[in-house]
Amino acid sequence: MISKVAFIGLGVMGYPMAGHLANDGLAVCVYNRTQAKAVQWHAHYGGAWENTPAAAVADADIVFCCVGNDNDLDSIALGTRAYWLLWLLAAY
Repeated sequence: MISKVAFIGLGVMGYPMAGHLANDGLAVCVYNRTQAKAVQWHAHYGGAWENTPAAAVADADIVFCCVGNDNDLDSIALGTRAYWLLWLLAAY
């Protein structure tokens, strides 16, 4: 059963999407490049926030990513810090 969700990217679409997940009773942990946006989301929805994508996805059952363009996604998924790989390795 999915109970812990990580959400990376709190832009125009991501902010309310992560909020809907939190409102549906899931434990949501968010990350956003602009920390103030993550803090604002936390104050509005009560979920958790982290300073890095790796920390946000550490205990997640599922990860959502809603970023602005291909380069942003590449830097998160395939970049030198490969946060998705850390999440996948931690799951096994």
